[in-house]
Amino acid sequence: MYEAIDRYVFSLIECSSPERTAWNIEKMRQGVPTNWNYIDGCMITALLAMAEISGDERYFDFSRRFIDAFVNEDGSVRTFNPEKHTLDDINEGRVLFTLYERTGDEKYRRAAETLKRALDGQPRTFQGSFWHKQIYPNQVWLDGVYMAMPFLALYEGHFGSGDYGDILRQVEIVRDNMRDAATGLYYHGYDASRKAFWADKVTGLSKSFWLRSIGWFAVALADLVELVPQGEGRETLSSILAELMEAVWRFHDPDTAMYWQVPDRPGEAGNYLESSGSAMLAYAMLKGARLGVLDAAFAERGQRTFDGIVAHRLAFDGDGGLNLDGICLVAGLGPEDNRRRDGTYEYYISEPVVQNDAKGVAPFVLCYTEVKRRQGAQAG
Repeated sequence: MYEAIDRYVFSLIECSSPERTAWNIEKMRQGVPTNWNYIDGCMITALLAMAEISGDERYFDFSRRFIDAFVNEDGSVRTFNPEKHTLDDINEGRVLFTLYERTGDEKYRRAAETLKRALDGQPRTFQGSFWHKQIYPNQVWLDGVYMAMPFLALYEGHFGSGDYGDILRQVEIVRDNMRDAATGLYYHGYDASRKAFWADKVTGLSKSFWLRSIGWFAVALADLVELVPQGEGRETLSSILAELMEAVWRFHDPDTAMYWQVPDRPGEAGNYLESSGSAMLAYAMLKGARLGVLDAAFAERGQRTFDGIVAHRLAFDGDGGLNLDGICLVAGLGPEDNRRRDGTYEYYISEPVVQNDAKGVAPFVLCYTEVKRRQGAQAG
């Protein structure tokens, strides 16, 4: 099945363009052209990783054409609106650094600076954390750590002063406020003002754990461990990653090594083994072990989860093509006029489950690149 994964990824590229991608199911359902967004950003990040590990320039060429449809010569980014103050829109910017390194084209540096200026103006909680979005005042979501912090670390490493202190502080705020001491898992959201309808009035926390939000946080930590130098907080980030990976492994499904949509309630009515969050945790385990900040046993654990996804969620259709199934389309908290998104168990299991959406495909492909690195190391 492994050899078919490359063909699967190419099949998605072949029917995608900057105007309409095969992996952005939300845009497809809305019937609108794509814009600068985190979903496509996740997929382009994965494609660039495939280009690096495989040496196949078709991945890079598609990625560059895609980003060039949005990045102008002066560094402005088509459809990006900094006044929305949404961390989601920062995520796609992380690919700019690879494009700049490969091509030397200054427009990618200018575009990174455009996004950095927007991030500099992002509202913050009283503790210093970025608001997740302008429409979510004083709210910190696990998702946002992934959306903003690797970009910020890449910027500091390429064009900044090398000050990673803000990144470390914001991760530590999440650890201090959003981690459940009993399970070691992290809650999806935290409202520093305790005013959101979904937030506990004492702790500010949302009601339940959501797998993909924990996955976003895990991927962010694994990427930051690679990007932040020794002596600049890497040791603390490594410790938080190791602590989280030890905690989540206790909740894996013994038969598949995958994880449940609501991870601490396995087998309950409506709960299911979810592909995107499982792939994210597997990626973090494999990468953390490769970087030497996780015990080597986590490489085998991540491999088991990846193989579980391949066996149980990746399947051929009637035309011989592959589909990745079991992906939660989207989940969130609020805003005020959308009280269905209340952070309860019942809410998380009610969101649509789809196939081939980039929120699942991209981490699956990233995990695949870590599997290939591991195979290469074992063969060497």
